[in-house]
Amino acid sequence: MRKSLTWIAFCAVVSAFVAGPEAHARPDYLKAFNAAYPALKAEAEAAKCGICHPEEKKAVRNDYGKVYGTALGEKNVKFADNEKKLTEALKKAEAEKSGTEGKTFGDLIKDGKLPGKK
Repeated sequence: MRKSLTWIAFCAVVSAFVAGPEAHARPDYLKAFNAAYPALKAEAEAAKCGICHPEEKKAVRNDYGKVYGTALGEKNVKFADNEKKLTEALKKAEAEKSGTEGKTFGDLIKDGKLPGKK
């Protein structure tokens, strides 16, 4: 009996360490995007994290996500506390070159396209 309990405790401890890292949802980034670009709200709501992340693995960012993250300068900025900072970062990202030849991310947004989508 004691061996069984020891084995169960060991498995519980190992599984706690082996479990993957928790997701860090940043819904305030989407909220800021929707506030800054209301014409793209439907597309943004459908894409959600896909605006900045090209795949399920959220550690991977597309070019727009990298530019936006750099412009923010820190992680997990809250909309309620720092709406201005989020908006300024979006505006900085607009000026950067996108992967579309001859267009900035701002040009894509003006054309009604999400900046991180191909």
